[in-house]
Amino acid sequence: MEFLSNYPIVSSLSAIVFAQIIKIPIHFIATKEFLPGLAFSTGGMPSSHSAAVTSLTAAVGLIEGFDSTLFAVAAVFSIITMYDASGVRRHAGTHATLLNQLVKDFQILIDGAKNWENKEKYQKREDLKELLGHQPIEVFFGAITGIIVAISLYQLY
Repeated sequence: MEFLSNYPIVSSLSAIVFAQIIKIPIHFIATKEFLPGLAFSTGGMPSSHSAAVTSLTAAVGLIEGFDSTLFAVAAVFSIITMYDASGVRRHAGTHATLLNQLVKDFQILIDGAKNWENKEKYQKREDLKELLGHQPIEVFFGAITGIIVAISLYQLY
């Protein structure tokens, strides 16, 4: 149970859980579509990656001091993670969308040429995950979420 006394870890994990759960009502408000599975998926508003790392960084800053070496390490780690979430991972999702469309278009072509209904294994494939990364606004609100969670939990420790 020493784990529960580690404020930075509890803060960071709480920020992840909160960010994942809050995606459901945010998506519902925006689209009128209820998707509880969003709590277990990547991408979306807010970024749980950003919430986790900023909560960790804020918690380290509150405990160790904002002028400490450990805070500096956590801050740089946070910046790299948020950059990756809004850059590389988002572009990988864009590429996945294009590849999925190409595969579907190719499948239509093949279906017209052959009788694929009789071939079970050859027809089965999974789409690439398209919602991998985050828009910059999702990263921003994930960061705000993490800071708010860290400050809120700090009062308990």
